[in-house]
Amino acid sequence: MRATLIYGAGDVRVEDVPDPKLIEPTDAVVRVLRACICGSDLWPYGSRPATEEGDRIGHEFLGVVEETGSEVSGLTAGDVVVAPFAYADNTCEYCRAGLYTSCPHGGFFGAQGVDGGQGEAVRVPFAQGTLVKLPVGEDSELLPSLVTLADVFPTGHHCAVTAGVGPRTTVTVIGDGAVGLSAVLAAKRLGAERIILMGRHTGRTALGRDFGATDVVAERGAEGSARVRELTGGFGTHTVLECVGTLATVETAFEVVRDGGTVSRVGAPQYSEVPLGFPVFGRNITLTGGIAPVRAYIEELLPDVLDGVVQPGRVFDRTVGLDEVPDGYRAMADRQALKVLVQP
Repeated sequence: MRATLIYGAGDVRVEDVPDPKLIEPTDAVVRVLRACICGSDLWPYGSRPATEEGDRIGHEFLGVVEETGSEVSGLTAGDVVVAPFAYADNTCEYCRAGLYTSCPHGGFFGAQGVDGGQGEAVRVPFAQGTLVKLPVGEDSELLPSLVTLADVFPTGHHCAVTAGVGPRTTVTVIGDGAVGLSAVLAAKRLGAERIILMGRHTGRTALGRDFGATDVVAERGAEGSARVRELTGGFGTHTVLECVGTLATVETAFEVVRDGGTVSRVGAPQYSEVPLGFPVFGRNITLTGGIAPVRAYIEELLPDVLDGVVQPGRVFDRTVGLDEVPDGYRAMADRQALKVLVQP
């Protein structure tokens, strides 16, 4: 079959790889209907050291079950399923608590020898605990929105939930990428009173307004922080959803959150330390967030996607075939595309 591999910075190729097959009795093989390129894929795309052998890449996909292991129940060949970006057994203490990304038997697609999602098919470990069956056909018009349940929409939701967003909450969302826009959508869905989106790409911020942003701040740095303060009477917002992952955006988050407020970060961190000294301590600011346990949220979010109450698939502004995936990476890296949908 064909699949995407990364060999180094800027070097993504689609090549022939062995067909996936069942290894453990808890496995399933899923034929991919839709996959996508994640903003977090751009970090290795921009900096990965060159290697002679490529690694599979991609962690967002939905597809059709082709085969299941002898210990998999509740799934049969022909089922349309979505896979959260982290697989998990769904039986351990962490999984029972909803923290699937800490499952000691779990891991991530496209890592440690596990198939990546940007290919024709995927072996899914712990399929019964990982995959979520979708009540749609292979040709459903909802597939673009449903594949966001693999990562970006629940990640935005996780950011809003951990920040405590609810009715009468004011929110600043930092970042106009797919996760940031998903965070806007999630905050609106949770009843936020006011949502300030910090982003400077007008096409993206226009979609952010459609998703529920009440204000857009295009300025960055001190100027951007001052603008948010101005919009909030000098106080800042109750919550800040940091959806980029740089030290600068975390610093901005602390600048625009009001005293006693909460900063939630879900942007894949490209820093090792955050400024949590006395200035933050003295303002009673809470820092939360982290990698999203997507599997914990899918059943909650799925009905609204099926009913069209939310349309997170609108973050896709380009669709490519599998052989065009390298072009999709270039388009996202060059900011010519917001998020690329892959249709093998």
